[in-house]
Amino acid sequence: MSAISVPAVDTGSRDAAADRGFRWLVTAAGIFVLVALAAAALSMLWGGRATFEKFGLGFFTSRAWDPVAQDFGALVPIYGTVVTALIAMLIAVPVSFGIAMFLTEIAPKWLRGPVGTAIELLAGIPSIIYGMWGLFVLVPYLSEHVYPWIDANLGTLPLVGTLFVGPPLGLGMLTAGLVLAIMVIPFIASVMREVFLTVPNRLKESSYALGSTRWEVVWDVVLPYTRSAVIGGIFLGLGRALGETMAVTFVLGNAHELTASLLMPGNSIAATIANEFAEADSEQYRSALIALGFVLFLVTFVVLSVARLMLRRLSKREGA
Repeated sequence: MSAISVPAVDTGSRDAAADRGFRWLVTAAGIFVLVALAAAALSMLWGGRATFEKFGLGFFTSRAWDPVAQDFGALVPIYGTVVTALIAMLIAVPVSFGIAMFLTEIAPKWLRGPVGTAIELLAGIPSIIYGMWGLFVLVPYLSEHVYPWIDANLGTLPLVGTLFVGPPLGLGMLTAGLVLAIMVIPFIASVMREVFLTVPNRLKESSYALGSTRWEVVWDVVLPYTRSAVIGGIFLGLGRALGETMAVTFVLGNAHELTASLLMPGNSIAATIANEFAEADSEQYRSALIALGFVLFLVTFVVLSVARLMLRRLSKREGA
């Protein structure tokens, strides 16, 4: 009986070919992201070229926004975008930190699951729902019960009083900042909770054994161990706040005026585009709105670049 010959299979060559194919596949995915990013930026730059050719760098510093006279400037939307995002982060970061600490260090196990699920549900709510809730629930409440007190008590303070003077309309940059804070809290809190869970228990137990309080363990052990990831999560939330459109459009007031008061209506880049793009009846008008989109791209890019530089410096410091 003759033996059956089995063709030898060069497993080494097959694995090498599969590895090359996988490498090319993931490389193509990475290049696609860069191409898509560059295409979006260049398309907005090309669409707004008429505005940049007409106004130049003055487009970034001008308060004007007159579609009839074809006079446009981006200063008011840029100001509103940055201010509302900063208000959101001033509220969201400490609240998110408290939520993450509660879920990882204080809450009993039976409560961690429901609270964590609630945070995930908040992250999944569409932004237009937040905007409608802000307009129909938050705005009336603030205009009747909160803003009159703020105007009467904080508006008279020296230096900072100008930030809290104004009619209690309910619509304004402070309201937009509150809504944005509620929107970004789930994202920041989720990131913080996950990174806090990565801290080895032996580090915390050693600190407790040395007599540290819970706050000292959090401040001296947990935060230094997760500092880079926490900062990354904060800037992720900031990027979301800068680009939010519908929720801000509902509660910001959409007034193209530059004012120091946080109680007064204002405008943002995203809200301006959403409100006026359908009404743009001239090439110059459309070009100005597209140019605003490119400005928002630049603002977001600068913020994320600063985040990367901070994380890199922290990494070098920790390595040293």
